[in-house]
Amino acid sequence: MENASLVDEYGYVADGKVFLKGYLHYPDRQIGEVKRTEQEALDYFKNRFVIAQNKVAQLEREIEEAQNKGSYLTKLVQLRKKLTTFDAIGDFIPLLDRLDAQELVLTDLIKHNQLKNLEIKRALIAEAEAIVGSDDWKTTADALQEIKMKWIKTGPVDKLLDEEIEGTFTGLLDSFFQRRRDFFNEQNKVIQERLDQYDALIREAFKLSRSHNIEEAYGEVRRLNNAWKAVGEVPIKKSGKLYKQFKKATTIIYTKYNEAKGIVVVPKIDPRVEAQMKMTEEAERLSKQTDIFAAAERAKVLLNSWKEIKVPFKLQDKSINERFRAACDKIFELSYLGRVLTRKYPAFEMKSESEQLRTKIREMEYLVRREKSDLQIALQDADSLNPDNPEDKQILNKINTQKRKIAMKELILREFNKRLETIEY
Repeated sequence: MENASLVDEYGYVADGKVFLKGYLHYPDRQIGEVKRTEQEALDYFKNRFVIAQNKVAQLEREIEEAQNKGSYLTKLVQLRKKLTTFDAIGDFIPLLDRLDAQELVLTDLIKHNQLKNLEIKRALIAEAEAIVGSDDWKTTADALQEIKMKWIKTGPVDKLLDEEIEGTFTGLLDSFFQRRRDFFNEQNKVIQERLDQYDALIREAFKLSRSHNIEEAYGEVRRLNNAWKAVGEVPIKKSGKLYKQFKKATTIIYTKYNEAKGIVVVPKIDPRVEAQMKMTEEAERLSKQTDIFAAAERAKVLLNSWKEIKVPFKLQDKSINERFRAACDKIFELSYLGRVLTRKYPAFEMKSESEQLRTKIREMEYLVRREKSDLQIALQDADSLNPDNPEDKQILNKINTQKRKIAMKELILREFNKRLETIEY
């Protein structure tokens, strides 16, 4: 500064260069060069000091307004570093003091939050410790996942404790989920062994069904049946398919034996299935009944009764189920059409049969068009729906119901048109 040709309180010009005077432990530092005049160069860097002041003020405002103030500590440290190398002339010490004061506040706040987070995480560890020994796999897994979500949402703890507390929590979860994996791996082994036993029994049954010694084959069937019952449970979808194969083989043996002995077997029908068959026949009769409103009331009773009959999956008759549902659908569609006709055409009963049919056809065609339009709208987003999601599954079920109702309306329309043709020709 001895050769300075122009001196300011916080900077000077010497040998055509602009310097910032040293402060604190920072020495004098060249921050620029004289382009035109020394005064202009000095003024330029004095004006630049406003930028530094604004940066500090802006950070203070952001910290004041922020909810998560602790996240600004890194930004503060970076700004302080930039200030010590910023090319401007002015009093940097007050700016650094303001940053130091903010850092002190943030550091205290972070320490307070870390202690609070530590308390929360220790409580979550205690909560996990209380249930990780459970063998109620699904309930416990769901509870641990919920605890884990709370853990993730909880902020960090002191770095010196972070590794220990994270390790403890992770270890608890890992121990449970490893036990669960081991359990299900063992279960899968047991199930596979049972499936292999079922396959062996099926092969043996089919081998016996091809035997010419029908007496011996018939005697072995009882042993196979007892062996089948002793194997143990497997997933229901697989057990149903396996049992159908086994029953097919044993039925061949029983049939051959009965034919050889001249035995006539009257097939037994499960009382529950028999009840469903009677309800189906009644529903089909109701769908042809003249008083469709009374039929609809009776169909509602049948539907409730149907739901109360619990037929095991392997005994269910798919064709009976479909016939019953179709009959009820037809009754309710005809009942709805009847209400529409009653509302719109008070003198409907006074029309001739052909006029009544034309009116029914016209109204039913309108209903089909309207429902097809509604279905088209529903199908626009159907590809993005996930059947495993309960809400999406409900929407997909509703779409399938719409399709079924339209199909039934179209069937009724064809019947109306056929009747009209018969009358007119």
